[in-house]
Amino acid sequence: MPITKDVRTAIRLARRLLQSRQSRRELARRMTEVPQLAPGSIEVAVYFADGKVNMYQLRQWYAPLAELAREHPVAILSRSPGTMTTLLDESPVPVVYARQVVDLERFVEEQAPKVVLYVNQNPRNFQMMRYGRMWHVFVNHGESDKMYMTTNQFKAYDYALIAGDAARDRLTAALWDYDLDRRTIAIGRPQADHFVGAVPYPDDDRSVVLYAPTWEGDRPAAAYGSIASHGVTLAERLLASGRHRLVYRPHPRSGVLDPAYRAAHQRIVAAIAAANAADPAAQHVYDDGPELGWQLADADVAVTDISAMIYDRLAVGKPLIVTRPVSPDADVDERGYLGDANWLRAEDAADVVARVDAAANDAEELAKLRHWVQRYFGDTTPGAATARFHAAVDRLVARWHEVAAERGEG
Repeated sequence: MPITKDVRTAIRLARRLLQSRQSRRELARRMTEVPQLAPGSIEVAVYFADGKVNMYQLRQWYAPLAELAREHPVAILSRSPGTMTTLLDESPVPVVYARQVVDLERFVEEQAPKVVLYVNQNPRNFQMMRYGRMWHVFVNHGESDKMYMTTNQFKAYDYALIAGDAARDRLTAALWDYDLDRRTIAIGRPQADHFVGAVPYPDDDRSVVLYAPTWEGDRPAAAYGSIASHGVTLAERLLASGRHRLVYRPHPRSGVLDPAYRAAHQRIVAAIAAANAADPAAQHVYDDGPELGWQLADADVAVTDISAMIYDRLAVGKPLIVTRPVSPDADVDERGYLGDANWLRAEDAADVVARVDAAANDAEELAKLRHWVQRYFGDTTPGAATARFHAAVDRLVARWHEVAAERGEG
């Protein structure tokens, strides 16, 4: 058995090496066609050190960044050849390839950005954060009550752009001696002003249910994923009802660590294909595309795990059900919305049709949602969050000029 495992590991590593070489060759060819940025033309840089599997963290910022670029020139810094190749295809703002630290140094010297935004907590962020004379700003890739949202790593950044009052309270409770008033700026959820994508099914009498689970997690405290515990039963019941349309949008990393989780995901995908073959008018959807927005806005009811998808859905103000993690070690912070959530336990997954129907018509539940929307995001009037995002960047750029002038470095 150990020999077989070693052989499989060697094959997997060899495939990754081959793919990496192919990506680098393809990127080298394409880079010859990429126009060079004029020195000093970028004011805001977005640093992204991850591979393609985590590009969902960056993609949700595309539209807000494109709009911000009308006032403050923006570029995305990529450290991965595969990510860079993808960004060349889809990024709405210029992209800079900085595979090595020397490439970062060249970018900093030539462009001297005033603000650098970070969408995650990749350890390689520190390779960029070594440079002073610019503000390093954590913007994250979503709002949630996960333990990730209260990490002490917030202190590493000059500033953090947070969603609203709930985020302030979480950070106040978790971080010692952290000056929230000076170092955080509340902006709401600007991505919600840019929900994208056309609905891929007809407007008929079916009730649309979005099931958007997260991945299995890399440690017991973060084991929030429901695909293996709730998902198969939930999907089978909704697919069989004849009155519902299932939109299944799993986290891109689903099943990367746990074979059982991956197998459950594959069962759901197969069940959707079988249901559509049996009844083409049903038009159930397995959604693994890059666009996010129509799923959240159109679904009559959403079923999510503990993840940022809860809070993206909250901003829509429509019915929401949250799966209860089966792991007793999962860290569930019930001081906020989760203390008032409409929970679905694994043992109740077989009753999901009745639960969905009830949630779609529960006036009391909708009233609670409105309360939590205000607490997490503040003003959700279309355009309000975008205005707050732009105002935050304006403030940081103005502060940069003030400090530069004080130091005689402007």
